[in-house]
Amino acid sequence: MFFAPALLGLRSAGAAPAVLCCSAGNFYNQGEIRKKELEQSCCVLGIPASDVTVIDHRDLPDDPAVEWDTQLLATLVLKHIEAKNIDLVVTFDAGGVSGHANHISVYSAVRQCNAQSTEPGTALTAGTPLDCHWQNRLLPLPHVYLHSEGKLPEGCRVLVLESVNLCRKYISFLDVLISCLLPRDALFILTEEETEQAKRAMRCHRSQLLWFRQLYLLFSRYLVVNSLRLL
Repeated sequence: MFFAPALLGLRSAGAAPAVLCCSAGNFYNQGEIRKKELEQSCCVLGIPASDVTVIDHRDLPDDPAVEWDTQLLATLVLKHIEAKNIDLVVTFDAGGVSGHANHISVYSAVRQCNAQSTEPGTALTAGTPLDCHWQNRLLPLPHVYLHSEGKLPEGCRVLVLESVNLCRKYISFLDVLISCLLPRDALFILTEEETEQAKRAMRCHRSQLLWFRQLYLLFSRYLVVNSLRLL
């Protein structure tokens, strides 16, 4: 829903993104349906189902009223990073883009694992997808990532997706100019054709396409541009 520009930009740069989702989305007892929809959506973005992982843990329910256990989440994500040989993580920032409590918990888990990172910005070129120093696997997702108390593998970096105010959030491609003028560590801008691809991916989430998400399809800047900062 939010990361399509980053995912498509990373693929264009020659990376092989993998998606880790920290919840099955079972708030309305539609977990299995939403897992399949996620796989279909990722397939539209060029990510095979074999590179899509969903954490379905009873202590991490899909519920905005529940504060997730950040230590548990950090442990699960770190295990995935190590197993998949991930060297770049892309996740939410402290605002969670939409303010959703589960999104913010993901950021908190990543933050808790405070990475011993390399120098900020050395592998990133503003205005282009990536100066690809990440040779292995990349992990951009809708629901997760981690930075750490020195627990991340050496050289693994974390980018967080910028949360913007309500006005910028819903001015679609008009936010591109604003994003270009403001400081950031990475910027992904989609072409018109890629934006349509991102929208097709979004439409795969049929069980979630309520009226306000139809408006999101029309007006959200996150289907056109992602601005990110190094954590």
